[in-house]
Amino acid sequence: MADEASVTPLTIRQATPTEAVRVAELAAQTFRETFAADNDPADMADYLATRFSPTQIATELADPAATFLLAAVGSTVVGYAKLQASAVPDPVSGDAPLELVRLYLRQAWTGRGYGRALMQACLDRARAEGYQTLWLGVWEHNHRARAFYQRWGFTAVGAHDFWLGRDRQTDLILQRAL
Repeated sequence: MADEASVTPLTIRQATPTEAVRVAELAAQTFRETFAADNDPADMADYLATRFSPTQIATELADPAATFLLAAVGSTVVGYAKLQASAVPDPVSGDAPLELVRLYLRQAWTGRGYGRALMQACLDRARAEGYQTLWLGVWEHNHRARAFYQRWGFTAVGAHDFWLGRDRQTDLILQRAL
């Protein structure tokens, strides 16, 4: 992988509706890599089956309010992000808000600057579409992600419940001006 990464630059493009299976597999893999060690296996299995099935992802890809960005090195998709024009929780106070629903890299590809490139692509896309605020929810115990978002200027404005199977968890709501 390192040789391919050093020769082939990262490309970021919008996913197409025909890529539901590819996106579903990537989404499930990255979510599992990020959270499986800290959660009940039954809760993980339930969440993965409902949130990242090809049918569910196909529905999300077809939603005109959603944008999936795929990050690839050569033909290897190494990460993705999902932006969504959605209902905005009360703590989000910025003008013209857009939600960053997900931003994940395959674990083997972290630490190479690809997360930064994917975040920059999200910010650029949001600005180009006229949004002025980007907001997200991040698990309170995901310290690596929280530090990443802090470096990008996101600040905590509140919290909300996040259900992983039967487990009620707390996501911090972060936002930043664009």
